[in-house]
Amino acid sequence: MNMNQITKMFTRLVMRRIMNWGINQGMDTISKARKPKAAPPPPQVDNDGNLIEAQQPSDAQNRKQARQMAQKVKTMNRMTRR
Repeated sequence: MNMNQITKMFTRLVMRRIMNWGINQGMDTISKARKPKAAPPPPQVDNDGNLIEAQQPSDAQNRKQARQMAQKVKTMNRMTRR
């Protein structure tokens, strides 16, 4: 191996790690980004006048889903780069 080949190999290795780090940071930032909360829907009342509680996912569930989606996007990005 000559010095030129070693330099190219080292440069490719470093650039690959930097690119992966940047992509991962961007995906993490996107998954953590939160949209402003919309106004809650008006309460629902049944025929007897009783309040109906709506089942909505909690913030923790939303964050978990966002992390899972970000992980899926990361793996898809890796697969398309190969």
